[in-house]
Amino acid sequence: MRAKNSVVSVLIVILSFVFLSPIYIMLVNSFKTRSELYENVLALPASFSFEYYVAAMNKMNFLTVFGNSLYVTIATVIFVIVLSSMTAWMLVRRDNVMSKIIFYSFVATMLIPFQTLMMPLMQVMDWIRTYTHLPMLNTHEGLIFMNIGFHAGIAVFLYHGFIKSIPIALEEAAILDGCSTFGVFWRIVFPLLKSITVTVAILDVIASWNDYLLPSLVLSDKGLRTIQLSTFYFFGEFTIVWNQAMAGLTLTIIPVVIFYAFAQKYIIKGIAAGAVK
Repeated sequence: MRAKNSVVSVLIVILSFVFLSPIYIMLVNSFKTRSELYENVLALPASFSFEYYVAAMNKMNFLTVFGNSLYVTIATVIFVIVLSSMTAWMLVRRDNVMSKIIFYSFVATMLIPFQTLMMPLMQVMDWIRTYTHLPMLNTHEGLIFMNIGFHAGIAVFLYHGFIKSIPIALEEAAILDGCSTFGVFWRIVFPLLKSITVTVAILDVIASWNDYLLPSLVLSDKGLRTIQLSTFYFFGEFTIVWNQAMAGLTLTIIPVVIFYAFAQKYIIKGIAAGAVK
């Protein structure tokens, strides 16, 4: 048994190094000159200077794109949490055929690859813009609207499983005390959803912040670009500034890593509760 545990421990360490190696390569090469980078991508730099980070921030217009990503991410997370939690609650408490059909429709959306939908989606959004004059393309609000649709499926799925574990007697007692349906949810149910809400928030922050494909289809103006789209500046048609690109990529992942580090204790607990209960 001890030998088996030792082998498992060694395998875990090896796999950890394998999965962390891209981050190591990105970090060490963000401090190198171009000549050092081409000599050996795995070696440490001769000196740790932040000049390439400064150059990357200037090239990316960092403060603007950071603000754009922050706005899109926060708005998406808030709307997904509010709408998905209310939807899941109603689907659980109104246990009928229609509720089941709606729930499984949400689950089914999780199985559809985005790549199969992106061109029809852009055509539909262009049709909405043309005939209703709603700014669905080249606006942050249009991107947020689409993000909500793509992130709602897994959020409803997680909330749905978690809400099943909440005793309905709590809600009935609140109704007897004169609480409205709206009040029952926000005063009784939603505070009990803390762990799963943090899990949904983590998943949505990572998905929204790291998304490149959908913003690249929706946003065309430079001033509207998110932080992921700004990394495009480092990859030219004939040249790639790899050291600045590595610095820029490091800057893009730092915020979401910090957020995950503070909130990660909830994610396994919340996913397990939402998927099993």
